[in-house]
Amino acid sequence: MNQPGIVREVDERTPPVILFEGEGIRAERLPLGSRVIYPPASLPGIQDVDAAIDHALLHPHGIEPLPQLLSPGMRLTIVFDDVSLPLPSMCRPDVRGRVIEHVVEMATRLGVEDIELIAANALHRRMTPAELKHVVGERVFRTYFPGHLRNHDAEDHDNLTHLGMTGAAEDVEINRRAAESDLLVYINVNLIALNGGPKSVAVGLASYRSLRHHHNTHTLRHSRSFNDPANSALHHSFHRMHDVIGGHLKIFTIETTVNGAAFPPSMGFLSKHEWEWNLADRTGFLGVRHGVRAMPATLRRHVLNAIKAPYGVTGINAGTPSAVHPITLGNVHRQQVTRVDGQADIGVFGVPYAGPYNVNSIMNPVLAMCMALGYLFNFYLNKPIVRQGGVGIFYHPLPHAFHPVHHPSYIDFFEEVLSVTTDPAEMESEFEAKFATDPWYIHLYRTSYAFHGVHPFYMWYWGAHAMQHLGDIIFVGGDPKTAARLGFHAAPDLSSALEIASHTVGASPSINCLRTPPITMADVR
Repeated sequence: MNQPGIVREVDERTPPVILFEGEGIRAERLPLGSRVIYPPASLPGIQDVDAAIDHALLHPHGIEPLPQLLSPGMRLTIVFDDVSLPLPSMCRPDVRGRVIEHVVEMATRLGVEDIELIAANALHRRMTPAELKHVVGERVFRTYFPGHLRNHDAEDHDNLTHLGMTGAAEDVEINRRAAESDLLVYINVNLIALNGGPKSVAVGLASYRSLRHHHNTHTLRHSRSFNDPANSALHHSFHRMHDVIGGHLKIFTIETTVNGAAFPPSMGFLSKHEWEWNLADRTGFLGVRHGVRAMPATLRRHVLNAIKAPYGVTGINAGTPSAVHPITLGNVHRQQVTRVDGQADIGVFGVPYAGPYNVNSIMNPVLAMCMALGYLFNFYLNKPIVRQGGVGIFYHPLPHAFHPVHHPSYIDFFEEVLSVTTDPAEMESEFEAKFATDPWYIHLYRTSYAFHGVHPFYMWYWGAHAMQHLGDIIFVGGDPKTAARLGFHAAPDLSSALEIASHTVGASPSINCLRTPPITMADVR
């Protein structure tokens, strides 16, 4: 039986808790009485992944076995999650590539010749050839790239199809090749409960015309949280769009889940409770902490981005999205959910270097905000770990650093939008359309490796729920000028952050600390 997640109250004997601070890591001694929330122990991985893939394809949920859906002369489109999942990236072979190989082999054996593979990157930057090869594997890459293996292009209007409107007047526009296929096979890695299910096609293959209906301030303020689909307005929109898509297109989805082995053995101390560390763990921590601090920023980012996770695969299930996804969520929750009794006045979060939108890149200040207030704050079911009007304390240095190729519109967003307003609703009404339709941003999205011009707005909206919920937001170690531009406070250390927080929650606050990664999802009752 898997060891469940635990909540540890800090006393005199409790060692410091390990927290990420962007590209660095620290051991922080929390005040007595603080509660530290740890994830369940890493689940064992499936021993024979290839056999599990075959079983899933031959015994799907809610639909015929895959061989019965394949025939000569058909149009088959295989779609897969892009480089934003999982985090960190998976060691070779990526489970998506293994599934793709099985599907391709089965299809070609049954006479299917018209096969296209598409990365579901929505408004994310295009994947590079090397990134595509890492995901799909050497054989598939050599066979299909570049003619039949490509990134989705949300601005290629000749290759988009408008399928109709939802009952809530939401446009549903997706990739034309996918929409006109006889069968769409979608292959994903469900890292958190946000991913997969109705989201996969409705988001990954969509255009701005569709995405604007749910990637907005109102929807995200009413997604509490977007890792709790039943209480997420975001997912309600996904479901409405999926109903429209399902009326036009047959979808066979293969959803996979992974365990908590997010780091290589040299960083295995991150997966252990601090009080269980041995000499090797302490030595490993000190080596990582001092090693990354000594590196120049460019080298440090190169080293960190090169880290690949030795994930074990915990589930491979196939079928219709509505039939498969509840099984997938069960696997995700078994690995990540820890029961927590009650909220606290303050929530403490370490912000790691690895985020969905800075893979092989830089976590700029806007993405650091998104990782902190969008993702970490929303790692909960039922209620946040910090009460309404409480204080969020996040560890990140907020360096004024941007990747000029990946994030050109982020640079302008930081200078031109945040200098005027940090209010999500105001920037949405005053600035979003200009960035979304800017011809230069669109050109860079389509021909270079840039995120879409509207993307920094979406990432800011991602934090809208947390901004509305929290009474104050403090970044420990954050650059004061950058934090001020974002609308937050900066503090040099935890004691200073607690002093600032005392003006909002008093001098003797209760504290919950979310220890992640590995990912911890707090089920707050």
